[in-house]
Amino acid sequence: MSESYKVISENRQARFLYEILETYEAGLELTGTEVKAIRAGKVNLRDGFARIRNGEAWLMNVHISPLSTVSQVFNHEPRRHRKLLLHKREIRKLIGQTEQKGLTLVPLKMYLKNGLIKVVIALGRGKKLHDKREDLKRKQDNREMARALKHSVQ
Repeated sequence: MSESYKVISENRQARFLYEILETYEAGLELTGTEVKAIRAGKVNLRDGFARIRNGEAWLMNVHISPLSTVSQVFNHEPRRHRKLLLHKREIRKLIGQTEQKGLTLVPLKMYLKNGLIKVVIALGRGKKLHDKREDLKRKQDNREMARALKHSVQ
């Protein structure tokens, strides 16, 4: 039985800025208008990050655009802190990793899974400039090798 999911938003820049060490799937505590906006694809993960406070995980600085069809009285605030739903043992593990090793929690993608909205958060270490250059060089070398193989086969 395969689980189907539809990717709503992806943070591609996170893989460029951070070295991804581990990933976790988390649920989100949302309001009704936020769910409607996310299903419409009006979410931006680019500046987002996660923090752990008082034994709870929070997703911060993720922009979910307000709905234009709903009154401003009932609409949500675009950049409010949203609670991440993780198991206690996962939160305890993340506390140790982020506080002792100085790692960062970054959202990688948001998707619908069986009607529920899930977020993949990653434990990452910030890359230095030379690491980014190294990755770009490796990617370019792989492209050139693939191109050379393609032309030698024909």
